[in-house]
This record gives sequence, structure tokens and C-alpha cells, in this order.
Amino acid sequence: MAVVPLRRRTVSRLFFFAVIALFVKLLFFPAQQSAKSKSHSHQIQGHNFIERATRSDKSLNVQRHPFLQARMGRDEKEDIFSNLIHNGVRDYWERFQLPYIVNKETSSMDAQHVLGAIDQLLSLNGWVAAHCPTLTRPFGQNKRENAYDDLVREDHLYYVAIIIHSADHFLVDQLAVIVQMAKKLGTNNLFVSMLDYDSTDSTETLTDLCEAVLTLLGVPFRIRRVPGMTEDPAAAYYPLEEAYMRNLALEPLHELLTRRSIKFSRVVWLKGFTCPNDILETIKISFANEAAMVCGMDWAEYNGFFIFSDRWRTRDIEGDQFRQSKSSSKPDAVPPRDEQGAARYSQHLPFQVFCCESGTHVVDPAQSYYRGIVYRAGTDFQNLSRSEGVPNRAPDAPCLDSSQAWFCRDLWVRSARDAVDDADKANLFGSRRRRREVIEVAGRDMLMERRDATQAEKREADKLEERDAVKVHVGGGEEEVDDDAADRRKQGKKLDPDANAGSDYDAMPVEDGGEEVPPADGTSLLIPNSVFRPARILVNPRCPTTYAGVSHTQLARDLFGEGDDDALDATGKYVLEDWEGAPESFVCQEQRQTGGRKATKTQRRLGFSIHDEVQKLLATT
Repeated sequence: MAVVPLRRRTVSRLFFFAVIALFVKLLFFPAQQSAKSKSHSHQIQGHNFIERATRSDKSLNVQRHPFLQARMGRDEKEDIFSNLIHNGVRDYWERFQLPYIVNKETSSMDAQHVLGAIDQLLSLNGWVAAHCPTLTRPFGQNKRENAYDDLVREDHLYYVAIIIHSADHFLVDQLAVIVQMAKKLGTNNLFVSMLDYDSTDSTETLTDLCEAVLTLLGVPFRIRRVPGMTEDPAAAYYPLEEAYMRNLALEPLHELLTRRSIKFSRVVWLKGFTCPNDILETIKISFANEAAMVCGMDWAEYNGFFIFSDRWRTRDIEGDQFRQSKSSSKPDAVPPRDEQGAARYSQHLPFQVFCCESGTHVVDPAQSYYRGIVYRAGTDFQNLSRSEGVPNRAPDAPCLDSSQAWFCRDLWVRSARDAVDDADKANLFGSRRRRREVIEVAGRDMLMERRDATQAEKREADKLEERDAVKVHVGGGEEEVDDDAADRRKQGKKLDPDANAGSDYDAMPVEDGGEEVPPADGTSLLIPNSVFRPARILVNPRCPTTYAGVSHTQLARDLFGEGDDDALDATGKYVLEDWEGAPESFVCQEQRQTGGRKATKTQRRLGFSIHDEVQKLLATT
């Protein structure tokens, strides 16, 4: 009779120990899963209890954390080739692999084959990238083998983001660039986020190739395919699509921070085709200037020559669009319109801009994404797929431009806001009211200085005009001084026959419903933008971006001449010493209606007050 209670106690103990074991596993090892579940995991997993109690692992080691390599949105539907591919893989395994696996001693042969494949992959140069070491670059860039050794020694983490939309013509070269960066910086120092946005060409097949290459190399990645936001092209509003895609591509960046405490030093947005050394140099310039963003320059081939492209998102430090210049243009017709930017561009040196995104660009997440800045777009647009009327928009309504233009303005406002916060932490103001008074007084002082300087320039111009108006007597005759020359001196600069081309070149003609871009009205803000800390946004003219299949050799010759300029030392000239404040107005090139990325864009000039924007932010906190 005593046997039954004993059995019951045994079962109860076993059940109790099983519950305890399950509890311990869930509490201490939440990230540990079976190999099958790991291979299908798409989410970045957080630290378990032991990692938190000892030392949290912040590495990008895919062997230790398989969830760092994920593929999302793959089309797994069966097709007419599915059985053919499955039978081929099985036949290869049974005839060429299985017979040679006799025991564990023979496994080294397979390992050697894998290592050989990895060595071959690390030498992947693509079709265009293979010519990069032979292209002309100023300052002996391609000749110095140790030019980026200091960058490698610093052991930073880099986040590479790519958005692909039916662009299979250069994806292989982009993959080659990533492989070369991994070879230089280390495979555990990169994370690749690749977003295939509703591609209709062979991009999906090529992303399979990218997945295989990155898996073999041990580079962490997330490759994701997403459908379009709308099936009707007439209902697509490109700035909104653009913001949506970029924020999706950045999701792993935020997941790695919140769940693994991994921070990246720089985010590299890979666009078109850019040589690996040009990207490394842009990264180096970004660190040297502590810049929020450094962009390359996008060049499009047109009728046998190259013109500067991507002008929708680029503005010089005065708020004007870049000229759509040829790569072989003379110094007085180069893309940047401001004097300082044009001078530095002609010397192949980085120059400051108000906004950029032309081609491949490098962003500091500590000054942007980790500060809460996201890509966004205006919502007050007209949907052509609906029978809604044209919205009645005020002249000073927000600009309906690209998501990158919004991002740039957010950088300027965030930089100013951070400066105010730093002053608050140091208790330099004492109170919010005192802070506002200090800013307003500083703004009025700068405004008075500017007015005094303007009046002095006007008095000097009036003297020149009076002197030129005097008629000079030569041998009893009279010779009048050219009035146009006097006007040019009065304006303080030469007349530019292309003065408005950088503002309305891409806009609709007035007779077709477009708008003329009004010039700056000359009025000054009560609190000038120069009072606030500037956002450090640069363009690196030595980083050209274009597309595969074009003559990169000719582009390099147009931009940099026939030989390296070894006489100049670029190391000290990486750093920009003087930083300008934001312009008080900018050319707003906007897409007011749906219709996809090729929808009509119109232009106007819009004021930009950092003080007003900062006040809006402070009012919400």
C-alpha cells in the first residue's frame, strides 16, 4: 500500500524539477533557441540574464549570434523551376559531397574549400570596381597604400544601407564595394541593411547572390523585400515613399542599439556606384570635421559627357540649387554657386553646404538618428487618384520637397537645439526667460552690425558711382564711363549670365503652369540663423558617384586631370576651419501632387528661421 504514495511523490518531484528547469531556461537563456528557429529569426535578440550580469556582448559576430544575418520578405512560392533546383542540389550533394565524407578527419577538406571560396569572394571587384585603383585621384590618393590605416586601427562600426528599386544594373558592383570595405575594415565591423523596394527586374535574384556572399564572409546583414505603398502610380507620393523606405532600412540600426547596446560610428548610404577608396576618404573627412553628414557628388552621363545630378536634394550654403554643370566646366561655372564653395570645389577640397545627398553619403548617427531624427515628408499634397480639389496653401506653407531636404533642415534645428541644451546644462542662461533674452540680444547685435556693414558698403558704392559718372575730357572730346561697369561694381560682383539657372532649371516653364522663383527679398530675420550652432554638412568633391556601364575613366579625367597632384597635402585641408550659419531662405523645389518620382515639380523661395523652429521644439518639451 505504501508504493502508490512513493510513485506519486516521484512524479511530483519530476514535475517540480521540470518546471524549475523551464523557468531557469526562460529567465537566464531567452536568446538561446534551436538551430532551426535561429535560422528563421528576423529580429535582433536582446541580451540574456547571464550576459547582462557578466558582460554584455556588443560584437557583430554572426557565428555566435546567427540572428545577425536575416532575410525578410523572400518569395518562397513554388514555381516551375523549384523541383529542378531541388533535384540539382540533391544530386550535387549525393554525387560530389556525401561519398567523400567518410569520417571527421575528411572534414578539413570541406573547410579548405570554404576558405578558398571566401578568399575568392574577398577579391570580388565587380565589373566597374575593378578599375577603381587605376582611376586618377588628386593628392596621390590611390598611390598611398596606408592612407586609411588609421581608420582601420580605430576599429569603428559601420552601418551600410542600400535601397534598391529595379536597379539590377549596378547591384553587383555595390556588392563588390561592400566586400572591399569588409576586407579593409573587417567583416565584423560592418552591418549591411539592404532594402528591395518593389523591384520588377532581376533584383530579387541578385539579392539571393548578396545573401550567399555575405553569409560565407560572415558579414551581418538584413536583406528585406517590401511591396510598394500603392499599386496605382498616380496615387504614389514619392517623398513619402522615400521617407518610408529609408526608415525601414534603418530599423536594424535602432534594434541593435535597444536590444544589444551596439552603437555605430557612421552610417554609409550607398547609392549608384562609388569606388571603395572614395567612400573611405569620405568617412575620414566625416571624422576629421565631426560632421553630421558628408556627401559625394552624383554625375549622370548625357550625350557623351557628365552633368551634376540629384539637384533636387542639394543646396549650397546660400540656399540655392547647384548648377547642372558639366564635369569639365570652367571654374566660374562649377556646381556650387557660393564663392567659398566654388573655390574649394576647384581645389578638390570638401566644402560646406546647406543640404546634400548627391550619391553615396556618410551620416553620423550620434547627431541624427540616435537623436530622434527620422526621415519625413510633407502631407499637404494633392492626391490625383481622388476627386479632390487643389488644396489652398499659404505662400509660406511648408515645402513639399524630398525627405532628404526635410532631414537636412532637421539637422540644422537639432544642432541649434543641442547648443541651447548644452548652455542650459551649464546654467549659462539661468532660466528660459533669460535664455530667450540672451538669444534676442545677440541677434539684435548681429543685425545692427550687419546693417552698419551694409550702409558702409552702400556709401562706398555711391562714391564709386559718382566718380564713374564724371566725364573725362580727352583732347577736347568726351568719353563716358560704362554705366554697366558701375552697376557691376555697385553690386560688388560680376554679372552671371547663368544667375537663375541654378534655381529654376528643373522647374516647369511659366507658360506651362510653372512658377518663377523670386529672388531673396533682402529682409533679415530678427534673430539671424548665424547666432546658432551650425550643422556640419559637407560635400566631398573627390567622391564621385555614377552608374555602372559609364566611362569612369573619362569622368575622372574631367574632374581631376591626367595626373595626381602630389604637391598638395590634403591631410590638413580635410578640416573646414570656418563654418557658416544656415541661410535665411532657400529654394524650395517641391512635388505638390502624387504621380511617382517623375511627377512635376515646381519651385519657390521660402524663408527659414532656426529661432522659430527651435522655439517650436522648446514649446513641446
